[in-house]
Amino acid sequence: MQIVFAAFAALAGVVAVLAGAYGLHRTRHITRSGRYAIALVKPPPPGAERPVLMYETHDGRIVETVSPVSLPSGSSVRLRYDPADPREVVVDGRERTATDRGFMIVGCVLVVAALALAVVGGREG
Repeated sequence: MQIVFAAFAALAGVVAVLAGAYGLHRTRHITRSGRYAIALVKPPPPGAERPVLMYETHDGRIVETVSPVSLPSGSSVRLRYDPADPREVVVDGRERTATDRGFMIVGCVLVVAALALAVVGGREG
């Protein structure tokens, strides 16, 4: 039975590591190759927690996207956006790298715990 728990823990750990790595990759990609814009912070839609960012892309399109972080409504922020998908943004000074690193750390801890559980379960069985 411990092997089954170990397998589920390992799977959850791998998913957490991959999610954190993907988040870090996207943040770095947008930070390095994204374009700057100044966004107006609009109030969150009913039932939502985060505000909406409205900004103009370099080619003149007006884009509205949900902010990746909490911000005060009515203010303006500087952000970088991915020209290939302008809805993907990183707000300057508010990058969420700590969250992504946390996912990776928790994922590694789960994988190590799963390996230890599998070794102990294998010796008992």
